[in-house]
Amino acid sequence: MPLPSRRMYHSDVDATTDQPALPGVDRPHAVSVVVPVYRGEHTIGALVAELHELTVPGTTPNGVPFVVDEIILVHDHGPDRSDVAIKELLQHHAEVRAVWLSRNFGQDAATIAGMSTARGDWIVTMDEDGQHDPAAIGAFLDAALEQRADLIYSKPSNTRPHGFLRNLTSRGAKLVLATVFAFPDSTRFESYRLIRGDIGRQLAEVASNGVYLDVALTWVVDTVAQVPVALRAEGREESGYNYRRLFSLFWKMVLCSGTRGLRLVSLLGMTLALAGAVMTLVIVFESLTRDDWAPEGWTSMIVVLLFCCGAILFSLGLIAEYLGVALHILVGKPLYLTVDSPTPRPERARESGEREIERVGS
Repeated sequence: MPLPSRRMYHSDVDATTDQPALPGVDRPHAVSVVVPVYRGEHTIGALVAELHELTVPGTTPNGVPFVVDEIILVHDHGPDRSDVAIKELLQHHAEVRAVWLSRNFGQDAATIAGMSTARGDWIVTMDEDGQHDPAAIGAFLDAALEQRADLIYSKPSNTRPHGFLRNLTSRGAKLVLATVFAFPDSTRFESYRLIRGDIGRQLAEVASNGVYLDVALTWVVDTVAQVPVALRAEGREESGYNYRRLFSLFWKMVLCSGTRGLRLVSLLGMTLALAGAVMTLVIVFESLTRDDWAPEGWTSMIVVLLFCCGAILFSLGLIAEYLGVALHILVGKPLYLTVDSPTPRPERARESGEREIERVGS
């Protein structure tokens, strides 16, 4: 039985001006929800049911009209029957769309694949396991409009529903990136996020193999905000991520975070070269003032060794800098990225709404 057609708010046109209708003024903000599905056979149905409640136009806590216009489920070839569950949801929900990947590519790749097909003014990404509460989408949109932010991350207000060791390693990995690799934005990275639609779509077009989505977002987004969200328990007993996959994600983030790690090699080389110079002066002084200070040939060997090690590591660091430039090209870091219009100001949106009310009233 064919499903009833739905009104697609992202494609609405103002009949009086023949121009695209303004979100939040002429029509609700259209939200596309992207969900990568890996082991979601028993959880994706409940999540879609919650999201379905938001497909009827409503308002955010601050009174901004919005609607979940589409739910994009990206099948990432998990070991369960997620494909069967997705097909059933397609038959019962007109707002559900499916993206079928040819094999398992990982959460980031699946999310980017869904973003590339999203058509809403805003894109929400979330996990399939049920720990992310769809009710927070309205608060995300309020924060984006109030702070003129193009990217909103959830900020867990409670302890993650995982084991102590996993929570500790996850927090430690983010601190390492923030301190050692000078990438403070990593402490905010969460898979539950709201992204401005035109930015998300264009980023999905230029992102290449090996890119880490959150790192790529820092390349093209200016203002980032966070919204407190209480994480719920996962709807399955075993997490889809083991420690091997989590370490793989961490290392991927390190490689995409920039040339900071490469510069550490240069810094190490310069330090050893400087230490070699100081040690050379000490050894030469001792060898000239003491006859029995060291065996014959030891002084020259140590001096050469220190200088050579420092020169080699410094050279490797210099080469690594050039490789870092190539790395950014390979992972798809764009030279620039355009948007459809400037980030809307809350004042302008309210004024437009007031003018619209006056026009209708007259």
